[in-house]
Amino acid sequence: MKFGIATVSISGNLEEKIEAIAKAGFDGIEIFEQDFIADTRSPREVGQRIRDAGLDLMLFQPFRDFEGLPGDLRRKAFDRAERKFDLMQDLGCGLVLVCSSVHPDALGGIDRAADDFAELGERAAKRGLRVGYEALAWGRHVDDHRDAWEVVRRADHPSVGLILDSFHTLGRGIDPDTIRRIPGDRIFFVQLADAPRITMDLLYWSRHFRNMPGEGDLDVTAFMRAVMATGYTGSASLEIFNDQFRGGPARQIASAGKRALVNLMDDVRRAEPDLVTDLPDLPPPSAPTAVEFVEFATRGDEADALARLLRSMGFHHAGKHKSKDLSLWCQGDVRVLLNSDPQGHADTSYVARGTNICDLGLRVPSAEDAVTRALALGSERFQQPRSPEQLDIPAIRGLGGSILHFVDDPLATVWNVEFDPAGEPGEGAGLTRIDHVAQTMRYDEMLSWSLFYTTLFGVKKEPMIDVIDPDGLVRSQALTSTHDGFRITLNGAETHRTLAGGFLADSFGASVQHVAFETDNIFDSAERLHAMGFDPLPIPDNYYADLSARFDLAPDRLQAMKSASILYDANGSAEFLQLYSRPFATGIFFEIVERRGGYDGFGATNAPFRIAALKRLARPKGMPRA
Repeated sequence: MKFGIATVSISGNLEEKIEAIAKAGFDGIEIFEQDFIADTRSPREVGQRIRDAGLDLMLFQPFRDFEGLPGDLRRKAFDRAERKFDLMQDLGCGLVLVCSSVHPDALGGIDRAADDFAELGERAAKRGLRVGYEALAWGRHVDDHRDAWEVVRRADHPSVGLILDSFHTLGRGIDPDTIRRIPGDRIFFVQLADAPRITMDLLYWSRHFRNMPGEGDLDVTAFMRAVMATGYTGSASLEIFNDQFRGGPARQIASAGKRALVNLMDDVRRAEPDLVTDLPDLPPPSAPTAVEFVEFATRGDEADALARLLRSMGFHHAGKHKSKDLSLWCQGDVRVLLNSDPQGHADTSYVARGTNICDLGLRVPSAEDAVTRALALGSERFQQPRSPEQLDIPAIRGLGGSILHFVDDPLATVWNVEFDPAGEPGEGAGLTRIDHVAQTMRYDEMLSWSLFYTTLFGVKKEPMIDVIDPDGLVRSQALTSTHDGFRITLNGAETHRTLAGGFLADSFGASVQHVAFETDNIFDSAERLHAMGFDPLPIPDNYYADLSARFDLAPDRLQAMKSASILYDANGSAEFLQLYSRPFATGIFFEIVERRGGYDGFGATNAPFRIAALKRLARPKGMPRA
């Protein structure tokens, strides 16, 4: 199956769109009329440029308000169509999309529309062109693919076929299985889009909130299963109208689109294996069972300061790499790496961003399967020279130029193979594992990175929430594995004035802003941390006064929270307790959490108070890092 995308789906001028679409590995392109009109090149030059980029010109669209017009309006509609046919021939495009009319003077009637398309098909055939008819969900007389198919069926012309669009079918709540009754050879083209479930005007919903398959709430997989069950052998293409995408980086959006299509067809194959036979098999998505390690790029005084902070949190220096300036710090099942090596990825990352988390290691059932799936979905493999004693641990590039390494049981020997014991004892502070990692990005990147994790690992998306910052709004979405072994939060910043936006600006795009460690008893951990010299993020008395009003907490327990700067949230009998470090480097910080009674959130109600407290201690603008 060939994959395409409409130029309207991504940002930029036509040349930038062609480059991004080709770079993402698409087979073809739908050219949106407005994109062509805004370009200065001739139709022949545009068509040649698309072919030179290795792309097929799959579809010209849209041709509007054609069928059902009376008298002189009908004659003018055919004249307009002939002029578009001229343009298509110059472009070298053989198929045009005609969407169902919304013209106020259009007359209803299936036979009337069929007669118009029969004549249009005859005119197109004389030029070697084809016409596809699509039912707009808000069409004046035809708003259902079943009616559009009846028009095509009665037109009974080989140059007239049906164009299906998942949004127009699923957005109106039409059962996609009704598509299975349509002959596959009469479907000329298939367009795909997802969308979040929002109650609003259909046209406005369509024009502003479509997204990639897998990013929304529509059952695009069921739609595509029905299409493939007809015997359809044509292309699958994305037509996305989305305000975030219009302002986002074209190459990233295009890459996310290709990822979405590959994943969608993989889902179709898993549901009905006989329907998809022309795509390579992919390993199934498999969620990480744990965060194996976090790696900091750091050096000099910053590295020394970070080591002191780790010691004050109960970590001990457990190992030194045999061939690199790389130290291993451990506590429970938590591993933190401090990489001060003057070459390789960590060096590049430090030079660009200062101290930052440049690498995440994820424990997965099969490292080979994880990287195979990632590469098939369009991820970029990461490799760098390694010494003879180093294991070949597969890795891909992640958010903000960071790295994701995949570690399975055989590769978990890396800690014994590559590291010499440091011999430093550690008392610990009761920290057991990494509870979650928080990544920060621009808001317009959130959908793409959410898709990255859901398609690769099959993790569950939690509802997106708004986090109030004193200087703006940050949108946050949590992704979790079914067994809670892997949790990650994506935080989208719209302005540099927010804490998240300031972190992005100060770190030049570093991805991980904070790491949360889990403990079984946060009060015991807080006591041990205090004895080790840990200096927690101070929380104002006003917070605890409000806490006593919102929750029925015993006075001694409330006082213990206040003394240790512990924050609290509850959902029924489930409780969540949080403790934060002060910010360091470019604004990174650590969190310690205890979950009781099955609490599965992230303490969102406390976020505004934590943000305000962190901002009070943030490095003033223009000041060098300590």
